[in-house]
Amino acid sequence: MAAAGRVLLVLALMCAVYGLFASLYGAQRGGGAWVHSGRRAMYSLAGISAVCFVILDVAFISSDFSLQIVASGSSTTTPTFYRAAAIWATQQGSLLLWVLLLSGWSSLALLATRRRVREIVPYAQAVLFALCTFFTGLLVLFANPFTTISPAPTEGAGLDPLLRHTTMMIHPPMLYSGYTLLLVPFAFAIGALVSGRVGVEWIQVTRRFALAAWLCLGIGILLGARWSYTELGWGGYWAWDPVENAALMPWLVCTAYIHSIMIQEKRGMLKVWNASLVLLTGCMAIVGTFLVRSGILSSIHAFVSDPTLNISFVGLIAVAVIGSIALVVWRRDRLRTDAQLDSLLSREAVFLGQNMILVALAAVVFWFTFFPLISEAITGNKISVGPSAFPPFIDPLAIAVVALAGIGPIIPWRRVTPAKLRASFAFPVAAALLALVVLALVPGVVGHGFALAIFGAGTFVVASVAQEFVRGVRARQAMTREAAPVALARLVRRNRRRYGGYIVHAGVALALVGVAASTSFQHSRTAVLAPGQSVSVDGYRIRYVRPTAAASPQKITLGAILAVSSRRRPVATLHTEYGLYPSQDPMHAIGRFFNGSDESRVGLKAGLTQDIWTVISPNVTPLQGLISRGDVLLGRALLQAQTLPPAQRAQQLNVLFAYRDAIIRELTQRFVARPWKATFLLIVSPLVTWLWLGAILAALGGLIALWPLPRRSVRRRPSRPRDPLRAPDRAPETARERVAA
Repeated sequence: MAAAGRVLLVLALMCAVYGLFASLYGAQRGGGAWVHSGRRAMYSLAGISAVCFVILDVAFISSDFSLQIVASGSSTTTPTFYRAAAIWATQQGSLLLWVLLLSGWSSLALLATRRRVREIVPYAQAVLFALCTFFTGLLVLFANPFTTISPAPTEGAGLDPLLRHTTMMIHPPMLYSGYTLLLVPFAFAIGALVSGRVGVEWIQVTRRFALAAWLCLGIGILLGARWSYTELGWGGYWAWDPVENAALMPWLVCTAYIHSIMIQEKRGMLKVWNASLVLLTGCMAIVGTFLVRSGILSSIHAFVSDPTLNISFVGLIAVAVIGSIALVVWRRDRLRTDAQLDSLLSREAVFLGQNMILVALAAVVFWFTFFPLISEAITGNKISVGPSAFPPFIDPLAIAVVALAGIGPIIPWRRVTPAKLRASFAFPVAAALLALVVLALVPGVVGHGFALAIFGAGTFVVASVAQEFVRGVRARQAMTREAAPVALARLVRRNRRRYGGYIVHAGVALALVGVAASTSFQHSRTAVLAPGQSVSVDGYRIRYVRPTAAASPQKITLGAILAVSSRRRPVATLHTEYGLYPSQDPMHAIGRFFNGSDESRVGLKAGLTQDIWTVISPNVTPLQGLISRGDVLLGRALLQAQTLPPAQRAQQLNVLFAYRDAIIRELTQRFVARPWKATFLLIVSPLVTWLWLGAILAALGGLIALWPLPRRSVRRRPSRPRDPLRAPDRAPETARERVAA
């Protein structure tokens, strides 16, 4: 299988190189046959990548340790589900997944545009092939996943215990899908600039790819936050880690782009801005991939640094950034528009302001993320930046984004009259003020300005969205006499882009309310408890009931049962565990089961109003004496067994391994039978569930906006003379666009 995989990778590289030259030749000579041939090469590249991926995944599932990547990232004791997903937990496997996704999405984009924007497609196709060539070349030359080792080990190193989590197995493919989807509008923007076709056509054919990228990145970020909250054992869900920030930055810029293209479609404005945004988004996607691959910044998510890969990525980023700037400057005359803002009180002005703030947020995150490298380049000293550096700059910008997310849906295009302004803002403003008054009466809330501002802005957004839904339903009922639920369903169904966007706004507002509440009003306490002892946290009494333990050759688990009560009434029972995985240390036959990788399983009682969270850090110091004696005795016996004849040696090793397992079980039982104190981190966080529910609601809104419009709702308009005042580079408005607007 390894030989077949290597041959297929070379074929994939040949397809990518051929497609690149065929696309460029067809673009320069106007040869449609060459462009079509290049498109078929992309289909072939996607197919070959899929076969390579399947071969490698089968090797992981079957524990083929002759492949170096399998030996380093899996083991026979790794559950089958995680063996199948371990492929993208490795450097080479994740690069192969990247090529598979990029070629797959590119094939879909080229298939969808095979009869559209024909002047743009050849150049966009060439850009996509250039990216595929780069990543496939890395696989063939520097990070081949089919490298073999001989002799093959009988056991692999195993998957990192921290990655043995359901959400973490879905999280990387979602992020990679987001990164690769962003490169589709990036490529078409370059094609539009090179060909000079800078109207709205390229935006219309790539809009869904941008929205799908936004959705995949958002889901990936959410899954990563959930993994951090339930697996890492530090009590939070966002640590401003460099790799976390790498996904957040393109998501923020993509959010700005999705809002901004509506202005160009509606008014023919902001062409320079939109081209710059989509190019910046593509560059950010490459930078995000680089941060994960390079390990140049300290992160729990990053792979081991590889100088060759780092230099290659830096070169790609430099070409992408410099080329993007040069293209925008070159086409600045064609990107100009005569249309201007009619009023600062208009939807386009709100969207533009929101864009500025989103880009500012991305700039702040970029600056603090890369500040250690910037400081090292300037001063020679690598100055680290902690999570506390972000909130003073992020918080006010986040408040402004939430507020504008509520203003955008209720303010009309072009300009608004004072009467219309009062009618649109009366209910949302009243709801926000009422929420602030009620919250001001709650003890301890007034002193938290950020939380109060987010609560007020979030209420304003939800109220404005609800108002738009009510108005739309009433208008439809007046025309059709439908029942309210039927009118609501059909309203959303026929206006998916518009009302899906409203749902996204409401979901993001709810999620940020959860973030503000859980960070501003969290109560935490570290306590050292013996069984039977208890401690109070934010009005809850938490009692350490008893320890738990389990042992196997694959894992030792030490945990605890805790009882939570409030005013002497039982509230919840929490079970937290601390898992220990054996290391590969041959010198410590018993100790290696206690000095390897570890993981934390939190005890969690989640609720709509608050979460009660705990994690244990067990004390194994009293066991160290027995562990050391076991290492000496068993180690001596294992050395003696190596001198025996093969048949006797195998028999003696089986006896010794059984004895070792009995010792481990005895040690874990001592943790239960002779309990001693353990350290617990205990946290009570309000409204954390609102973060997850808001994010799910936003994802649902994104799916609604992404879902295609029903065919029968798109009616052809009768032909009419062209309006001489219409912008010459703007396509005529279709029924679909009128409904979406």
